[in-house]
Amino acid sequence: MTETMQAVICHGPENYRLQEVPVPVPGPGEALVRVEAVGICASDLKCYHGAAKFWGDENRPAWAETEVIPGHEFVGEIVQIDAVGTARWGVEVGDRVVSEQIVPCWKCRYCLRGQYHMCQPHDLYGFKRRTPGAMAEFMVFPAEALVHKVSKDLPAAHAAFTEPLSCSLHAVERAGITFDDVVVVAGCGPIGLGMVAGARAKSPAHVIALDMAPEKLQLARECGADIVINIRDEDAQAIVMELTDGYGADVYLEGTGHPSAVPQGLNLLRKLGTYVEYGVFGSDVSVDWSIISDDKELDVRGAHLGPHCWPAAIRMLESGILPMDKICTHQLPLSDFQKGLDLVASGSESVKVSLIPS
Repeated sequence: MTETMQAVICHGPENYRLQEVPVPVPGPGEALVRVEAVGICASDLKCYHGAAKFWGDENRPAWAETEVIPGHEFVGEIVQIDAVGTARWGVEVGDRVVSEQIVPCWKCRYCLRGQYHMCQPHDLYGFKRRTPGAMAEFMVFPAEALVHKVSKDLPAAHAAFTEPLSCSLHAVERAGITFDDVVVVAGCGPIGLGMVAGARAKSPAHVIALDMAPEKLQLARECGADIVINIRDEDAQAIVMELTDGYGADVYLEGTGHPSAVPQGLNLLRKLGTYVEYGVFGSDVSVDWSIISDDKELDVRGAHLGPHCWPAAIRMLESGILPMDKICTHQLPLSDFQKGLDLVASGSESVKVSLIPS
């Protein structure tokens, strides 16, 4: 192993650079991991472009930090670990592993209640100096991390999809889907496709997917949607109302992060319906809140990360039921990280873009 490695370093919005940096050294109970693949998330893109959620504005402080290696959805092989780490995680040198995107403190109110995904310090890989991410040849899993083994039979880019899939499954869990429900999923990107698959696994009456890209709607069918609607050409509200005798959908899962998807969902839902928001927005969203209260008494739920859903996501990937070759559209060398960001930004040329460091 060399003493240095290539890594992408965030120096601030739209200032990411490929640099030669020292290979990290694991401490007691930690693991050194050779990164096999790292996906580029929509939140990575929003951070890159300087969204206030990450870099702050007049209403909130900055959360992201500079001089950090990005990348929070990844898979790798353990190359160094001590007996303490092996005992804690049940893994050893040579195992293929993923680590949940948040590294909890295990001391705050939320961690002590088992709600580790809302950890107060909230250190996510790729955004904080304490937790450098995976856009590098090697990374360290801190002792506080949550680690899971993944089959070596999966292509690396497919295994790295564990992170977004776990997020999708958490959103589905938040929705409380039942057998008679009509479920609408907004957006057929990586998160939306995972929502479709997760919703289908709950066996509701219908899973309806919305998007403007015919090829992504076809992917949604392969993931389990029985109805797809191209909102560019079709009236989604008219179709849903006709299907439900004028009542509206029972559940709406928002996975686009586009402001227009919010009022769309509020209008598509029936009275006493459930709205689950997973999208990460680059700007503020305004809606008529009286739809939520006086008109429909909706149950509006947020969803964040993928707590307790990683084993299920791994099982789903290992089962082969998802069209992963079509979902993981692009694998690029680390040196092409800017091309990868641009592909994600275009929205129409890719589904899931991954970087392959070595």
